[in-house]
Amino acid sequence: METFFTDYLKCLESLHNDLKGALDGIGQEALDWIPGAEMNSLGVLVAHVCGSEGYWIGDVVAGVPSGRDRPAEFRTQGVPVEALLEKLDASFAYVQGVLESLTLADLAAARRVPRDNRQVTVSWVLGHVLAHVGVHAGHAQVTHQFFGR
Repeated sequence: METFFTDYLKCLESLHNDLKGALDGIGQEALDWIPGAEMNSLGVLVAHVCGSEGYWIGDVVAGVPSGRDRPAEFRTQGVPVEALLEKLDASFAYVQGVLESLTLADLAAARRVPRDNRQVTVSWVLGHVLAHVGVHAGHAQVTHQFFGR
């Protein structure tokens, strides 16, 4: 695998570890707790991150439909921490598998976004995924801190 993709995966893995850290020592009540209006529980954040990675890396980059049900991600409730951790691991493994098939030349390749038919490059998608996961990892860390008070 090209160094770029190895480094990318290290960054993504670090963000996944941040999400996992926010789940550490958390019971079901905390996983389902919603901090306020227009905010999401830890369970929702994990489901959404995984759904988003599957969509952007799978549907857009690899051209493999994920069957994503985005609204269902935001209804996640009652999912045990073990299942959320497995979901994160499976999502990371999927991203890794797709990235292993890419070359540096693929970064400039155009891809269509199915939901709105716009065109983006693979490099744009990879940047978007890191930024998106980073934002939600931060949300998860803050939610973890607020619940603990």
